[in-house]
This record gives sequence, structure tokens and C-alpha cells, in this order.
Amino acid sequence: MKKIAIIGGGAAGLMAAARIMELSSSHEIFLIERNKILGKKVIISGGGRCNLTTGLDDLKEILKKYPRGPRFLRTAMYAFPPVKMREWMQDHGVPIKIEEDMRVFPKSDNGMHVVRAFETFLKKSGVQILFETALESVKKEGDKFVLSFDGRENLLVDKLILAPGGQAYRHTGSKGDGYSFAESLGHNITALGPSLNAFVLAEKWIAELSGLSFKNVALSFRGKEKFTFTGPIMLTHKGITGPAVFALSAYSSYEKFDVNKPAKLFVDFFPEKNHEELQGEFSKELDANLKKSFNNILSRFVPRSFAEIICKQLSVDPKKISVELSKKDLNKVIDALKNMSFTIIGRSAGDEFVTAGGVDLSEVSAKTMESKICSGLYFAGEILDYDGFTGGFNLQAAWASGRLAGENAATVP
Repeated sequence: MKKIAIIGGGAAGLMAAARIMELSSSHEIFLIERNKILGKKVIISGGGRCNLTTGLDDLKEILKKYPRGPRFLRTAMYAFPPVKMREWMQDHGVPIKIEEDMRVFPKSDNGMHVVRAFETFLKKSGVQILFETALESVKKEGDKFVLSFDGRENLLVDKLILAPGGQAYRHTGSKGDGYSFAESLGHNITALGPSLNAFVLAEKWIAELSGLSFKNVALSFRGKEKFTFTGPIMLTHKGITGPAVFALSAYSSYEKFDVNKPAKLFVDFFPEKNHEELQGEFSKELDANLKKSFNNILSRFVPRSFAEIICKQLSVDPKKISVELSKKDLNKVIDALKNMSFTIIGRSAGDEFVTAGGVDLSEVSAKTMESKICSGLYFAGEILDYDGFTGGFNLQAAWASGRLAGENAATVP
């Protein structure tokens, strides 16, 4: 029998504990959580609905959804792919649904039900869950780990799984202290940065279009480096959000920008058409509707509220009838639709705000999640230097890495 401590009762820690108990109930397991409840971040993910994994099944395509760490995650993901996570939830009493965009949620749309399924299983299995317990320090003495806490006795264990999350969403308990524990046991932490965030824009007129969405636009980020991504976006009262923005923010995690040193964002609202093709479509509509206002014509291509703002920003009279519109004004509008410029001055949280960077993956075995530096130490979840796009990919990686860590902590002598 082994004594195994798991630091962090989030997705990775929950699955690690569950996997250990699936393999053997003889181990003494301590799941140590600083909050009053388990899975606080899991519960609020996906706007409280818990986008627990993806409905995609092609693992080669799934691994492309991770801008950092896809090769490292390969073993864990093949051992426990999304289809197995979906089955696990249903086997434990949580019916799931796959939505049109391939995101997976509990049918109840309540993240609490996902966490409750784990908590019920763990308590029945005899896992000792220590709530409101914060690890102060950890050290290796011989082949044991000594865990020190504030207000309770030290804990001596044979194996240790660090799954405390990153440093995003600090109000959920993800304070980033897991990095210092990893460093104290000999590990290096890569540069840390925010990922899966919305962008705050300097353009104040954006607020007038808050809630307006576009299904497919091409985004180009220009800072120290250049990044592009195509997909859905939504305008907000402060800027721009949506899956394409989150992906672009993941690529640009290490870019620094603010009001004094902004980055640029260029948006192509018609990525499937080049300038000449779009101009041709406009000319056709204008010629066929000579007495209609330009605003009415433009509203056939973009939402009316957006059409009005474009005309205002470009000083184009929207009331002019088609026959009165100059080629110069038409070209200004088409140029804007194909390459609209925005000024990025900050980041704001999205549904899955995560941390880019973490424990250096070269120091961890991808096949077991065990440290290559400190035997008996395992890592799982966001503390590692990987991160994925929005759509359930970060939780899926947490379940998979947690399961692999738990399995090897339980079975490796």
C-alpha cells in the first residue's frame, strides 16, 4: 500500500485520484484542496455550463488545437481520448450532449454535476479529501515527500502528484504557487503568459455594436511577431472576443501591449473573397438597385448596425443612392471590410482563461507524467507547459494527463 498525495482538486487532480482508485482501493489517497469545494474552475468553465471536452475524435486533428505541448500530450491523449472522457462521464451518471460546434457539455448545462460525479466516486472509494488546506512547502527526504501545511501536521507520502493549476482565475484558488513547489523539487518553469483571453480595443465606437457576431473572419495580429487565425468573433462593449480571438491570443501569449504600447489587429470580414471579387459583387448590387440608398445595399453584406458605423467612420454618406456613390467611396468601404484596423490595448478574461507556460516539458516523462529529476513526483494539468484553444481542449488535456499521472503513481514501484 502506498500513500499518495494529490495537490489540487481541479480537473487533473480529480481524474488522477479517480484513476488510482479504479486500479486499487488499497492505496491511501489524500486529495488536498485549498478551497471549500472541489473543481471550482471546472464548475465555472464554459460560462458555468462546463465545456468538459470536445466531440471531435480524430486525435491528429485534436492535437493541432494545442499551440504548445501537442507532442508531449500525445501519449496521454491516445490513452484517454475525448470519446473515453465522454463515456466516463455517462458511466458515472452524467448524461452529456455534443453541440453543433462540437463542444461537449453535461445535458443539465450545470458544471456542478460534473464535479459532483467525481466527488461521489472519490468519497465512496475512500479518498481522504482535505478541504481548505493549503500546502506551504514540500521537500524530498530519502524516498518520501514531506508536505508542510499551515495549521495541521506534516504529511509523509510515497508519491506526490502536483496538479494545482496555473495562475489564471486567481479567485478560484489558482494562485500559481505550484510553480514554486516544482522549483523547490528541482524543476524549471518556462515563461508564463495569459492565454484564451479577449482583446480590449482603443476604438470606442465598438461599444455601439456590443453583442454583434460574425461567423467567419480572418484576424491578423501585429506586435513584435505576426499571427493569423480565421473563425468566429463577437464584438463587446470593450473590444472583441470569440473562438478566433481566443486562438489568436494563445499564439500571442508572450506579447506585451497596453495603452502606451499597443498592438494592431486587422480584420478581413470576407476571407473567402479577394478584393476584386467583393468589389464585383458590390458593383452588381449597385447596378441592379440604382435608386436604393447605399446603406440598404451595404446592409445586404453586413448587419445594418455595422453598415451604419462603417459609413460614419469612413465619412461615406449612407443616404446617397447607388447611382450617386463614387468609386472612391466604394473602394474605401471595400478596403475597410477586407482590412479593418483596430488598436489592441489590453486583455480581458474569456470563459477558459488559462496560463501559457509552466513546468518545462523536457523535465517530465510524456509516457508517465513522472518527473525526470525527482522520482515519485508526477505532474498533471495546467501546471505543465502546454495549453489548448477554447472548445474543451484544456479540460480534456487535464483529464488525460491526470489519468496518466494517477495510473503510474499507483502502479510504478
